[in-house]
Formats: sequence, structure tokens, C-alpha cells
Amino acid sequence: MNQSPETLRAQMAAGVGAPSADVSTADGGADPTTALAAGSAVESVAGLAASEATPLAGVRVVTVALNVPGPVAARRLQELGAHVTTVLPPSGDPLAQYSDTWFEALHEGQDLCTLDLKQDEPRDRLGALLAETDVLLTSSRPSALRRLGIDFDTLHARYPRLVQVDIVGHPGADAEIAGHDLTYEAVEGLLRPPALPATLIADLGGAERAVSEALVALRLRDATGTGCRREVALSDAAHDFAAASRHGLTAPGGFLGGGYPAYAVYAAADGFVALAALEPHFLRRTLAALDVDGSAEDFTAAFATRPAAEWERWATEHDIPLVAVPSSPPPVGG
Repeated sequence: MNQSPETLRAQMAAGVGAPSADVSTADGGADPTTALAAGSAVESVAGLAASEATPLAGVRVVTVALNVPGPVAARRLQELGAHVTTVLPPSGDPLAQYSDTWFEALHEGQDLCTLDLKQDEPRDRLGALLAETDVLLTSSRPSALRRLGIDFDTLHARYPRLVQVDIVGHPGADAEIAGHDLTYEAVEGLLRPPALPATLIADLGGAERAVSEALVALRLRDATGTGCRREVALSDAAHDFAAASRHGLTAPGGFLGGGYPAYAVYAAADGFVALAALEPHFLRRTLAALDVDGSAEDFTAAFATRPAAEWERWATEHDIPLVAVPSSPPPVGG
């Protein structure tokens, strides 16, 4: 439901904003113990900076996962300091055909090797690689992994400390059901037909889940001395991302789905601006700077008077969360 100007003014009067970070004594002076503690904290952070930058240094990852989720997960682990080897089939990764720039960006700094795992000799070469590997990432259905001899049961018998993260479409007994990002989003109500989604929610969300599961598995190995299998279902990732809509928050008409005028997209004189004055202090600042009551009609009339870039500069000056909506995606590397 839309918030009325009266409701917005009531929120302004409430004055609920972010708490102040200032710490002072009763007489208004700075608390020296707080300052000392802050200084010690800064020193501690600086001392840990080097190790925290590469917490997975020394961890070796092998990925036989194609398309988006596996490569993105491997890249995240690499950014944390892991050494990544990507095993490609003779036909290559389809992602390189769909988006060569993204493929190159995801695999920069990795070791790439081509192995036909349907043949014995290449499988032996993979086995030699896995003998020195900590984490194996896969993204094939369980039956395909068994045919290639890289299912967890087979590998665990040979390499008991190997951690395996299997990215599948659906969890458990449904893992053999075919699917891709589009089908997972469709089932979870994330599509607005006939439009295609602007990004790959299930694939990218699943990739981040795979990173988390790899870290969990490594921690379990530290505790038990043996590797384990962790499963990541892309349909589960889509389900999680749909929670905001499922619970009504971002559904059409929900508070963040058009029901709150200060969190919306408005037409400017030459494009669009995205306003996200969610907290009361941002709302007060926005209403005061625009000299409006805060109805959707108020915002529509106000933002139509200037170009989007000018509104973005205005927002920076007034510390208001508003940006000009790009008319096209930013350039690669931008």
C-alpha cells in the first residue's frame, strides 16, 4: 500500500535514524579509554591484514564445472588466495562461446587444462592432480559424475582428504531433473513474462553458496581429518532469493515493490533516477531538499524537472541515496 504524506511526515517526526558513532564523557569530552581501545583495534586489524587478504593461501582447488556457477565459485575461492586449476572438456566451456570476455575474466590467473574424462589416460591425469587437491568443484548430474568416475564415493576411497562440492540443479533425489537458471527462476516466481531476467539469480546465488560450502567442508576436514561432500542446489538458491517477494516485501504493491514512494524509480527530464530514501533520516533530508510532502505524485513532478545526471549531483550534495539509472549496462571492466 502507498504511504500517505501524513504517514511520511509522521516518520519524519519520529526521528528514528542511524545511531551516532560519537563517544564522549558526561562533561562532553572525549573518552580516552575509548580512543585507546580504538587505536589498539586499528593496530590489530593492520597486523592481520596480510593474512586476511589471502586466507586460502596454500589451498588447491580443481574445478570440472562448466557454464556459470562453477567458474564463478572457483573465481571467488581464487580471490581468497586458493590456487585454481580448471579442467575443460575437448569441446571447451560453453560460457566461452556465450560470453568470451566473462570467461576470460573468471579464469584469469588460473591453470587451464583440457582432459577428455571419458578416456582412461586423461582420467589418470586428473587422478594425479586430485591427489594434491583440497577442493573439487563439479556441476554435473550425479549419474554423469558416476560415469566419469568422479563421484564422491569413488574419489573419497582414493583421496580421503579431498573435499567435494557438487553443484546440482535440484536437491537430493531430484538432482537428475534437468534445468537451468531460467527454469529455477520461473518456478520461484522471479520472472515477469514474457521478459527474460536481467541476471542469473540462481546461478550466481548458487556460486556463492558453493563457496560457503567449500569453506564449511574445509573447516570440517580440519576438525575430523577427512574430506566430505557438500551439495549445492541452484533451485534452492533461487528459492532463497525469492523470499523477499514471497513474503510480500518486493511483490508488486509491497513496501519495496511500489508501496513506499521514497523507494522507487522516477522519470527525470532525460532518463530515470532511482531513489532509496528508506531510513527516516534520509526521508527527512529528501523531503526537505525537494520541499515536498512525499507522495508519489510529489516525487514524480519534482524529478521530471531536471536531467538525471543533475539529480545525481544534487543527491551527492545532500547525502541522499539516489542515482541516475544508466541507459545501458556499464562497460566490461567498468
